[in-house]
Formats: sequence, C-alpha cells, structure tokens
Amino acid sequence: MASVINVKVEHPRDWLNLALAVILFVSPWVLGFTAETAAAWTAWVTGIVIAILAIAAIVQFAEWEEWGSLVLGLWLVVSPWVIGFAHGVVAQWTHIVLGLLLAAVAAWEVWLQHSDKSAST
Repeated sequence: MASVINVKVEHPRDWLNLALAVILFVSPWVLGFTAETAAAWTAWVTGIVIAILAIAAIVQFAEWEEWGSLVLGLWLVVSPWVIGFAHGVVAQWTHIVLGLLLAAVAAWEVWLQHSDKSAST
C-alpha cells in the first residue's frame, strides 16, 4: 500500500497528464462535437495514447514517455489545421487548450528531470 502512496506523491505531473487525457477522451461527448468525426476521433485516439503513456510513466518512469506526451500535446495544437476541423470552434479550442496543457506538463516533467540531474553533478 505504501508504494501506491509513493507513486501518487512522486509523479503528480503524470497523474495530471492522465486526468487531461481522460478529459480529452470524453470531450467530444461533453462538449458536443461527436458529429465532427475527424475532431472526435483525434480526441479519442490521442487521449487513449496519452493515457497509456501517463500510466506507463506512473508505473515505471522513463523520459521517453514525457517526450511522447509533449509531441502528442503539440500534435493536438496543430491537428485542427492538419486534419481539417478548424471550422469547428469548440473542437478546435478543445484541442488547442488541452494540447498546450499536456505539452506544458510534459515539458515541465522533462525540465525537472534534467534540472535534478544537473543539480546532482
């Protein structure tokens, strides 16, 4: 039981990424853009992949998981124009805002990992 508590304390940014992934996944239903197929599928698939990366980082941290989350967050920011659903304001802003948040959290984790390494040398 203590290891579960330690995981929660040691990896709050990964838990935040997991929460953002869940929000992204449910956003087409909650915000009503399931009819915009490209936007909805982008949210669902990207949300699942980010959730998998976040769970992997919670279980056994590896820096590549954070880089993957960073790339996927940036993907969400540009996806409305790349995939072609920029006309849907709700879907567009959902992807942009959640993408920026995900990328910022992942970048924060990578920065903390590198600053800890440089402080110990």
